[in-house]
Amino acid sequence: MKVKHAIKTLALGALLLSPIAQANVDIMPHGPYARAMAPGAVTSAVFVTFANRSQENINIIGAETPAAGKVELHDVIKDGDVMKMRQIERITLTANETTELKPGSLHIMLFDLTKPLNEGDEIEVTVTYDNGQKQSFKAPVKKVMAGMKKHTHH
Repeated sequence: MKVKHAIKTLALGALLLSPIAQANVDIMPHGPYARAMAPGAVTSAVFVTFANRSQENINIIGAETPAAGKVELHDVIKDGDVMKMRQIERITLTANETTELKPGSLHIMLFDLTKPLNEGDEIEVTVTYDNGQKQSFKAPVKKVMAGMKKHTHH
C-alpha cells in the first residue's frame, strides 16, 4: 500500500511540474462567456479576463471550440465614428497583469457555428499559447448587446 501511495504522490508531483500544468497555474481565465446570438446572426464571440501570474509576457496565438468551424483572435479599432473588427495574430497577456477580452475590444471571434448559441448554453474553448501549451475553459452563453453596436467586420 505504501508503495502505491508513493507512486501516486510522485506522479502527481511530476504532473504539477509539467509544462501543461504550468499553463493552468500561470494563466487563470476569469468570468468567461460567449455572446448569445441575435436573430439572424451568423457569428458569436467569447469574452474572458486572463490573469497572467508569471514573470513573462505570454501570447495567445490561437483558439478553438467544437461550437465553431472557424475561430479567430480579434481586436476592434475606431475608424471615424465606426468601430471595425480586425483579425490579429496574437493577444499578449502581460506578465503579472490581467488582460480583459470584452465587447468593443479584444475578443475571440466564432464563425461557422455548428448550432445557434442560446442563452443558458455552455461551450468549451481552448486557447493555444506561443510556447505550444493549450488551456481549456467553459464559457456560458449570455445575452450581450452593449459595446457590439456599429461594428463592421474586416
